Amino acid sequence: MSARDTVLGKIRASMRVQTSDDARRNMVAARLADAPTGVIPARAQLAAPEQVALFCAMAEQFGSTLARVNAYGDVAAEVSDYLRARNLPAAIRIGADERLAQAGWDAEKNLELRAGPSDGGDLAGVSHATAGIAETGTLALMSGQDNPTTINFLPEHHIVVIKAADIRGDLESVWAMVRELKGKGEMPRALNLITGPSRSGDIEQTILLGAHGPRALHVIVVA
Repeated sequence: MSARDTVLGKIRASMRVQTSDDARRNMVAARLADAPTGVIPARAQLAAPEQVALFCAMAEQFGSTLARVNAYGDVAAEVSDYLRARNLPAAIRIGADERLAQAGWDAEKNLELRAGPSDGGDLAGVSHATAGIAETGTLALMSGQDNPTTINFLPEHHIVVIKAADIRGDLESVWAMVRELKGKGEMPRALNLITGPSRSGDIEQTILLGAHGPRALHVIVVA
């Protein structure tokens, strides 16, 4: 036996635990599986099309701009339109997300793609959200090489692509979705929840955009 086994054995003996580890693990798994869920508001229990509509409305209510496209191949053109409309350089920071690789970048000859995490010198970055929360218009983004967290917070303009089918009614459903996508040992180090552009009212209760992150958030919903 290792020293660890000896210590754990003494702990079990002091607690008078007779059940094997496997049996106890099964008991814990059963309790977690049967855990009661919290109260879900009616506004979060809508049909899928209504959830998407609510997500869009709430995202705009909290200061995001929003566009809807029919396919991933239309994303690059929408990104270029966004940059031109705001007189921004035709350059974006982007991660290695496979879904974003299908966004039709080749058609935008003048758009510069910068790969990898942001070093703080990018005016615009593009990420792909894992899910959206219709109830609050919130985006959920998993950290990692596919969508580096630095892109969420360092560029002044954050453009987030989300698939309409990945929009859920409430936060609880998003956590269940993440657990299904990433099992034990595969969960990301962070799940960033973003609702609208960065803002702060710390100084004289005056709302200031871009205080702790992007001053603008543009959401592209792919049907």
